[in-house]
Amino acid sequence: QVHAVESGGVLVQAGDSLRLSCAASERTFSPYHMGWFRQAPGEDRKFVAAISWNGGSTMYADSVKGRFAISRDNAKNTVYLEMSSLKPEDTAEYHCAIYREAYASSWYPNVMYPTEYDYWGQGTQVTVAS
Repeated sequence: QVHAVESGGVLVQAGDSLRLSCAASERTFSPYHMGWFRQAPGEDRKFVAAISWNGGSTMYADSVKGRFAISRDNAKNTVYLEMSSLKPEDTAEYHCAIYREAYASSWYPNVMYPTEYDYWGQGTQVTVAS
C-alpha cells in the first residue's frame, strides 16, 4: 500500500517561513504530478499547489502565489512546499497527494481538483499566530 508522509508543520508567527516535506514509501513519486492541499476546520479541502511529474510546470492557488513554492526531488522521492510570509489565514492541515495517472498529459485545471488524486498523506498541521 502506498504511503505518503507529510512533515514540517509547526506553530509559527505571522511573517515567518516554513518548509513542508512529503515523502513516499513503497512507491516512487517520479511518474506522477504531485499536489498540496489544505483544510481548515469546518472547511473543504482546498488546492494549494501542484507540480508536474517532470518538474517542468507548477501551479498555485491565488491566495499563495508569490509566497509559496512547490518543488520535487525525485531522487529522494520527496516533494516540498516552501512557505514564506505566512499569514494567520494559512492555518490549516496540509496534505500532499499523488495524481491518479502516471506521466499524465492532463494539467490545468485537473490538478486543482482533489478528486484527481488517488493517494493522500495523513496531513501536517500548520498554525500561524498573529
